[in-house]
Amino acid sequence: MRFSLKQLSIFEAVARTGSVSLAAEELAQSQSAASMALAQLERMLGHPLFERQNKRMALTAWGNWLRPKARKILLDIGQIESGFAQQEIISGEINVGVSQTAAEHLFPEVIRDLDRDFPALKINMGVQNTDQVIEGVRSFQYDFGIIEGRCDDNQIQQEIWCYDHLAIVASSNHPYARFKQVSYAQLERAQWVLRERGSGIRSSFESALHGHIEDLDVWREYEQVRVLKKLVAEGLYLSCLPYFDIRDCVKSGELIELNVPELNMKRPLTFIWRRDSQVNPLRECITLQARRLAKELQENS
Repeated sequence: MRFSLKQLSIFEAVARTGSVSLAAEELAQSQSAASMALAQLERMLGHPLFERQNKRMALTAWGNWLRPKARKILLDIGQIESGFAQQEIISGEINVGVSQTAAEHLFPEVIRDLDRDFPALKINMGVQNTDQVIEGVRSFQYDFGIIEGRCDDNQIQQEIWCYDHLAIVASSNHPYARFKQVSYAQLERAQWVLRERGSGIRSSFESALHGHIEDLDVWREYEQVRVLKKLVAEGLYLSCLPYFDIRDCVKSGELIELNVPELNMKRPLTFIWRRDSQVNPLRECITLQARRLAKELQENS
């Protein structure tokens, strides 16, 4: 069977964009040439790889089977070209989806160290909430992801990177700020500003409250942690935020971390990738450096 790298590149681009014309434009080819190459690939394989759905090219079962294998081949070719051109063992480009806490407090240090040690490695980072990162990995938008909490999708492989904990916070002027302990009943009576549904923070918080509090008074929902911190600091709201995000505000006295003894909100930050993807040396390089950073933080804490 003699299919070409050009045909695999067109197949992967059509799978990613959902369009022959967009794939052709991306690869600097004519639409007719791209269509012909895709048709030749399907004839060689003896199976249709796409079906047209509402003007969009959707993968068939055979196309879904082929896609991760084609991506692995193209990734290997890219590394060979880049490695020989720049004489770098670790080289090439990888797309990483990162949820907000890791993106703001941990992953930039990983990128900094990798830039120093592997200058030919290009990391493209997208910052989204946990559900969006999972979907991005599932749909091949990202080669690799870092999320808050865990993922229940059986298409996704996961590995715990490190842990943080969620904290219930209030302003120093809040009535609860003077209490040594706060109960579930008091939390239920409070007014809340929280991250949006679909975020790892919100999911972990709701899981921790399950069976204890049925209905919170959620006044506002925002994606931006800095907005929530500002609202809490200047109002009489409570919020649930990662300790990484509020530790400086707690040290300065701007926010108070409430003591809720019954509430355990330790949670993992987790690496994820598609279960059917092949071994990826760029991903392994990133996870190795990330584990080193987590170990250093633990030793210094």
